[in-house]
This record gives sequence, structure tokens and C-alpha cells, in this order.
Amino acid sequence: MNLVSLSDIEQARQRLRGVARRPPLLPFDVPELPGEAVWLKPESLQPIGSFKIRGAGNRIMALTAEERARGVLAYSSGNHAQGVAYAARQLGIAATIIMPTNAPQVKIAATRALGAEVLLYDPAHEKREAVAARLLASAAHPPVLVPPFDDAYVLAGQGTIGLEILEDLPAVELVLAPVGGGGLLGGVAAALKLLKPSVKVIGVEPELAADAQASFRAGQVVEWAARN
Repeated sequence: MNLVSLSDIEQARQRLRGVARRPPLLPFDVPELPGEAVWLKPESLQPIGSFKIRGAGNRIMALTAEERARGVLAYSSGNHAQGVAYAARQLGIAATIIMPTNAPQVKIAATRALGAEVLLYDPAHEKREAVAARLLASAAHPPVLVPPFDDAYVLAGQGTIGLEILEDLPAVELVLAPVGGGGLLGGVAAALKLLKPSVKVIGVEPELAADAQASFRAGQVVEWAARN
């Protein structure tokens, strides 16, 4: 059973109309690969400067009327925070974002500027998931949690990138996608593999933060300690 179906991704595309943009593929010259056609998908052209608007936007646009009345809650260091805040503002609903005290000040300010309430926590003493759980447990009308990656709606939203890649470049053979939590890689891989199984998809992450590779090899989630 697929966690995300092609229908889920197509529905996400419909929900994201007017929320996310459709950046074109741009040719990219790589001197180390003479004669090879390399293309970039510039998600930096999104309203918040990140692909995160797709996943957050799809989850929020799919909320029921009752859920919208309760608002949304998310945790993020910046990009997902802005995606949630942006989509929530589109619908005129309340958004509360849990952000670490060491998050870039420019991202905290940008999230607040989009109308979200920002709650700061100390990552040296608390985990963001625990902060969110405490807030949800204490609320009379708990907001809807919008996870940054571990959510079918979020995966489907990120998967719309895969649809666009195939539409713009049907002959694509290999796609490289950054991997952090795995939402982008998982969504893009789902779309590509469901439509063109021969496409090879590779996740790329820093060598000193290769927890996704370690998890894949171990067959279970492997957490790495944060490094300065």
C-alpha cells in the first residue's frame, strides 16, 4: 500500500492553485558534466522562498470548516513555519508556530509578519514535539497540528513538484532531492515512481548530518546528535 497515491497528489495540486507557484525548470551548466543536460527546479521562487508552502498549504487547504475554526499549530525553525503562516493567512485562520530560540531572527520575524503567533522554546532543554503535545493537551479546542514532513497531506503537497518535473521534462532519468525530514524526497519520489518507475531518485544530505542515509540502511529511524 502506498502512503500517498497519485490521486492524493493530483488533489493537492488543485488545492494549491492560488497558494503555491509553479516554477519552471531552468537549464544549469555543470562543468564537471560536459554534454549532460542538467535542470534546476527553483522552489526559491515560491511566495515564502521555499517548497514548504506546498506541503503546509495542502494540509491547511484540506481542513474542514470545524478544523479551520480551531486554527493550526506547527513547529519549525523557519521554512515550514512560514508555509503554515502563509497558508493560514490565505484562509483567515489562526496559526501558532513553535520555534526554537536559536532559529534565525529573520525567519522568526517573517513568520510573525505573516500573522502567526510565535512561541519560542529552548531546544537545549525541550523537544518541539513535547512542547506541541503540551499545548494540544491543555487547549479546550485543540488546533490542528501540521507536521513539517511526517504527514500524508504534506507528502502529497511536496509531490506536486514531481508532477511538474515530469510534465516539463518527460525524458527525465534522474532526480536529486535534498533530504532533511524526508517530506520533499518522499513526495517527489512517490509522484515520479507512480508515473514513471524507471526514473532514479536520490536523496542528498550533508555528510556530517547523514541521518537519513543511516536510517535507510538500518531500516529504522536513526537520530544523530546536533552538531555546531
